[in-house]
Amino acid sequence: MKKVYLSDSGPKVTEAIYGFWRWEDKGAETIGTMEKVVNLCLELGINTFDHADNYGNGAIEGYFGQVIKQKSIRREDLVLFSKCGVRTSAAGFTYYDNTREYITKSVENSLRNLQTDYLDIFLLNHLDMLSNPEETAHVLTEMVNAGKIRHLGVSNFSVFQHQLLESSLLQPIVTNHIELNLVNTSALEDGRIDFIKQRFSKPLAWAPLAGGRILSGNDHKAVLLRTKLEEIGQKHNANVEQIAVAWLYQLGTLPIIGSLSEQRIRNAVNAADIKLSHEDWYMLYDLAMLK
Repeated sequence: MKKVYLSDSGPKVTEAIYGFWRWEDKGAETIGTMEKVVNLCLELGINTFDHADNYGNGAIEGYFGQVIKQKSIRREDLVLFSKCGVRTSAAGFTYYDNTREYITKSVENSLRNLQTDYLDIFLLNHLDMLSNPEETAHVLTEMVNAGKIRHLGVSNFSVFQHQLLESSLLQPIVTNHIELNLVNTSALEDGRIDFIKQRFSKPLAWAPLAGGRILSGNDHKAVLLRTKLEEIGQKHNANVEQIAVAWLYQLGTLPIIGSLSEQRIRNAVNAADIKLSHEDWYMLYDLAMLK
């Protein structure tokens, strides 16, 4: 799989990135599945993996660390992301936290669980509206200066939130991890894609298949999209999934894939070789804009 620079200041990542957002903690079963998925990704040339401190109730990073430790793969041949910012209270309520104490603890835990000395990219997930941006920027800078973080990113930030944090940083923000697919194109309409590109960076697109809605949704929009994706797919000897992901690649975004299915992971990789015509790309975009 082709590798590209995430921004003009790095790092180099694979065009498809594997993410563990929807993974659940099922103990030994999860470790066994993870080993198979990681082996497949490495076989296909995917060396970039996206984590967060809360995935699988906080267990997934530790499982990944165990799996990687058993392999004869050099740390410099992997690109590891982690993020923090989303927390869940004892009552099940979700809130955001960008405080020094929480960020510091999260980074240290991720390093320990992933069994690494550094994160290639650390992303702040959602802006904490109660935080002091200067304090947040300061602790992130300390982590970079200490060698624990190589690059900084954000996740689910608006353009103004991105600018707010960046205004207090000496390091560039190299990407924004956003939801983008043919069902949800809000990042195109609200300027986030343009802003990231203006920074000579590539956006990371989570939920590239809209949580499966593009493949199996019964609503009018999903059915129309699937019909058109099938039609365009015939021109490329490709399936619906491959064309939907190819649409993202052609926009200059890098999809975060999280499927446990070998075929679906292969589909995401193969989609990188599909080049849609301008007419077909915009035809899909026109359908994506339907309410």
